[in-house]
Amino acid sequence: MDVSEEDDYYYHDNISFNFSYDDYPALCEKGDIRSFAALFLPVIYTVCLLAGLAGNALVVAVYTYHKRLKTMTDAFLSHLAVADLLLLFTLPFWAADAARGWELGEVVCKIVSACYSVNFTCCMLLLACISLDRYLALARVQGKGQSGQLQRVFSRRHCWTVCLVVWATAFLLGLPDLILSEVRWASNRNICLAIYPPSMGRGGKAALEVAEVLLGFLLPLLVMVICYCSVGRALKGLPIESQGRKWKALRVLLIVVGVFVVTQLPYNVLKVYRAMDSVYSLVTHCGTSKVLDQAAQVTESLALTHCCLNPILYAFVGSSFKQHMMKVAKKFGEKRMKRSRRRETPAELLGMEMSCNSHSASQETNTFSV
Repeated sequence: MDVSEEDDYYYHDNISFNFSYDDYPALCEKGDIRSFAALFLPVIYTVCLLAGLAGNALVVAVYTYHKRLKTMTDAFLSHLAVADLLLLFTLPFWAADAARGWELGEVVCKIVSACYSVNFTCCMLLLACISLDRYLALARVQGKGQSGQLQRVFSRRHCWTVCLVVWATAFLLGLPDLILSEVRWASNRNICLAIYPPSMGRGGKAALEVAEVLLGFLLPLLVMVICYCSVGRALKGLPIESQGRKWKALRVLLIVVGVFVVTQLPYNVLKVYRAMDSVYSLVTHCGTSKVLDQAAQVTESLALTHCCLNPILYAFVGSSFKQHMMKVAKKFGEKRMKRSRRRETPAELLGMEMSCNSHSASQETNTFSV
């Protein structure tokens, strides 16, 4: 089916799909889909924003306080939290867009669209880096691959280089959104979406979508499966006395991979299908188009929940991060006690000292319990 350039202006119910199923606006009215988005997306985005801010902000605060990151995984986790936060900060814009249309101008449209794409892709690539670093750490412990190229690259010496490559790759994939995003009037409201020039044709749009799926889903999934399978085989070889720790570690690995597949697979399958439809016009029925539009909203919202789960799956379950967090909490508590003591009068301090001297045994027990 030939699609004129204006036909792309009719649809923007889903923020990351850059092409439209609303190719026949006179025949397929999608007011009900827009009404669903106006109710569903703001609620989901608000929940993701609040939950994601709490966990990721804590990760950033802990690593910022420590300043010096001890391992590659620490560095990847800090960059992952930053990418999650930058992605989450775009959600209020898209929630307002779903409810009332785009009212912030073209410059903000370009920036927010690019920020969404860059940080979403960056999160996925960093997950692959974390799994690869865990595998290499295990190989180092076992004395394998000491002179391997990956071992040399994934070292503290090249930490920032690896992170820079990840961000640069994500930025390249987000560049089309930065350049091509525009604000158009359609369906009685302004919409922010990427408008591809006719010279690119449908194939250009589909190629970009498939490239995002390959680098943002299939590559991280492949790396995670290979690395965690290798780690799992090594854990199975642990002695019997380590059985409890072994199965706990294996359970964590299975949960990490399972959550990634459950949250990202539906979104990326639908993305590939819509890319193929833009080339081969697979969908010709209005009802099917509506179902796919609604499925796109739901699956992308599901994919975004991974931003909220990343701190739980990767940071909070790690003993290294928990040690960092306990040190921060301990230092914060000590500083708070010092400030409160400075505010106390000499008489209060004298009374406290007498109380402590008269109940020294119980005071020691309480301190130990804390």
